[in-house]
Amino acid sequence: MANEYGASQIQVLEGLEPVRKRPGMYIGSTGPKGLHHLVYEVVDNAVDEALAGYCNTIDVRLLEDGSCQVTDNGRGIPTDIHPQTGKSALETVLTILHAGGKFGGGGYKVSGGLHGVGVSVVNALSEYVEVTVWREGKTHQQRFEQGNPIGELQVAPDADDRRGTQVRFKPDATIFSETTEFDYGTLASRLKELAYLNAGVRIDFTDERLQLTKNHEPHQETYYFEGGIREYVAYMNTDKQALHSEIIFVQSEKDGVQVEAALQWCVDAYSDNILGFANNIRTIDGGTHIEGLKTVLTRTMNTIARKRNKRKDADNNLSGENIREGLTAIVSVKVPDPEFEGQTKTKLGNTEVRGIVDTLVGETLTEYLEFHPSVADLILEKAIQAFNAAEAARRARELVRRKSVLESSTLPGKLADCSSRDPGESEIFIVEGDSAGGSAKQGRDRRFQAILPLRGKILNIEKTDDAKIYKNTEIQALITALGLGIKGEEFDASQLRYHRIVIMTDADVDGAHIRTLLLTFFYRYQRSLLEQGYIYIACPPLYKLERGRNHYYCYNERELQERIATFPENANYTIQRFKGLGEMMPQQLWETTMDPETRTMKRVEIEDAAEADRIFTILMGDRVQPRREFIETYGPQLSMAALDI
Repeated sequence: MANEYGASQIQVLEGLEPVRKRPGMYIGSTGPKGLHHLVYEVVDNAVDEALAGYCNTIDVRLLEDGSCQVTDNGRGIPTDIHPQTGKSALETVLTILHAGGKFGGGGYKVSGGLHGVGVSVVNALSEYVEVTVWREGKTHQQRFEQGNPIGELQVAPDADDRRGTQVRFKPDATIFSETTEFDYGTLASRLKELAYLNAGVRIDFTDERLQLTKNHEPHQETYYFEGGIREYVAYMNTDKQALHSEIIFVQSEKDGVQVEAALQWCVDAYSDNILGFANNIRTIDGGTHIEGLKTVLTRTMNTIARKRNKRKDADNNLSGENIREGLTAIVSVKVPDPEFEGQTKTKLGNTEVRGIVDTLVGETLTEYLEFHPSVADLILEKAIQAFNAAEAARRARELVRRKSVLESSTLPGKLADCSSRDPGESEIFIVEGDSAGGSAKQGRDRRFQAILPLRGKILNIEKTDDAKIYKNTEIQALITALGLGIKGEEFDASQLRYHRIVIMTDADVDGAHIRTLLLTFFYRYQRSLLEQGYIYIACPPLYKLERGRNHYYCYNERELQERIATFPENANYTIQRFKGLGEMMPQQLWETTMDPETRTMKRVEIEDAAEADRIFTILMGDRVQPRREFIETYGPQLSMAALDI
C-alpha cells in the first residue's frame, strides 16, 4: 500500500546529517546571523581557553577565498585516541555533536557561547574545514569537507614548539544561500565586546579580502583592554559628563560564580544604561544577575542615605529608578552551568546568581562609598533630584495612566485605528502631518493597519525630564495609542496594541530628523520595543520613472540610474521626485510602501548596545562639540551611503 507506515519509513540521520538537514535548529538561521554565528562558535572555543587561563592571544582573519581563520595560543585540541570513538580526539570533536571538554567535569569550569553547539556544527555547515593543532612539540593537521574527514590526521615535528589551535573554514554556499560573505563591522563589534569582557586577552582582527578593502591593503584592528569592563564603561561614557571620575569596580567569586561589575553615574543623563552578560553572552532580556544588581544598588544607597542624614527613615526611601538615573553599568557573570530562559535564550535564569551578585556587589560598593563619601553624596544628590522631578511628574504620569489604552474612549482622536484587535496581525504607521496622514488613511487596509499622524517634531527625549515628557501632547498620543505603559516599568508585551510599529516619514532632512527623534524616544523610553523587534522603518520610493505606458518606482538614486541605463540611448522618459508622502496618491502609497505583498521595510535592531547608546548621546545630547566632530568625521561617508538606502 502507498500509505503504509512502518519501520522502513523511520529516517535515521547519522553523524552530522541532522545539522545539514535542519541547520536552523543549531545556529538559528541560514541568513547572515547564522553565518556569523559560525565565527562566534570557533572564537568562543579560543575564549574558553582564555577563561581557563591558557590563552592570551586570538587571531581572526577573513581570507580572500571567503573563508575565516581563527588561531589561538591555548593548549591545542587533544589529538590522542578517544577511548569511546576509537578516533583521535580532534576528529571526535569535529565530527560528533556535543563532544567536547565542556560537559560535566571536562576541561573547562566555565565556558562561553549561547547555543554551545560546538565546532562540529561549523564543520557540518562548511564547504571545508582545515584544523592545525600545535602541542607536545608536534604539528597535527586534518581536513574535512562538508563534515567528513578527508584522509587521516597528519603529524609532523614542530621545530618552533608552538602551542595552540588554528581552524580555517569556508561556509557552504548550498546551506547559506542568501550570502556567504562575512560582514566586517558585525564581527568587529562582537570581537571588541569579547575583548572588553575578558581583560588582558588580545584579539587581532584582519580582513585580507583585498577587493573589499581600501587601497588594496589588509585592514587590521587590535582589541586589547587591560581594564576590561571598566574600559567598556569609560567608552560608553566618552561623550557624557561623569558625576565621579573613578569607575566603581567589583571583581569577586563565590560558589564558583565569578562576578564583575563596573559602575559610573553621569550628570547629563535621565535614564540608566545597564548591560548584562552571562558567560560572555549579552543577556538583552536581563535575568537574575541584573535583578541582583538593581536590588543591591537600591538597598545600599538608601542605607548610606540614612547614615549621611539624606533620608530620615525607611518610609522615605529613594526608589531604584531614582538611584539608577544617569547610571552606566556593566555586570558580567561567569556561571559553571548557565540556565537561559525565553525563546531567544538571552535571559539568565540561575536563581543562585541573584544572591551572589547582591552579596559581592554590596560588599564592594559599601566599602567604596564609605571611603569616598564625596562620591556617595554626589550620587545621592542626583538621586534626590530625580526623586523630586518624579514627584513633579506624578500628576502628568497619572494622567497617562488614566488614559489607559484599555479604555477605548481615551485613544487619541487623530488615531485612525484598525478593526482587528489581534496585536499579532496589527500594525501602526506613524506619519508626519495631516497631508501624509490623509494619503495613508485612504490607502491603507483598514482591517489591520492603523495610522497615527504627528504634528511637527516630538520632544528630544535625550534632553528632557519626565515631567515634560508626560505633558507633551504628541508623546502622550504615542504612549496611549501604542499601549506603552509608564517609563521605567517593566515592558509588558501583552499590553502592546500593535506588533509592527512602522515609522513612515518623508525622504528629506525633516523626515530624517523626525525619524531620529522617534527612534530616540523608543530607545530611551522603552528600549525593549527595539530589542524585541517591534520597530520598523518604511521605505517609500524617491522617484517614479515613466517611459511610454510603463512606470517604475525607484527607492534610491543608484536604483534610478541603473533603471535608466537599461533604456535605449535616445529614449524619452520622465522622472517624478517625491518630496513628501503627501504628494503620493493613496493607491501609490499602498502599492509602494504599505502593501505587505510588495513593500520593503527595515526592522530596527540593536547589534551593539554600547555603540548605540554612544551614538544617541552624541547626536541627541546637550554637548555640541562631540556632535560637530562626529558630523565632520562621518558626514561625507553618510551622505554617500544615503545613495544606497
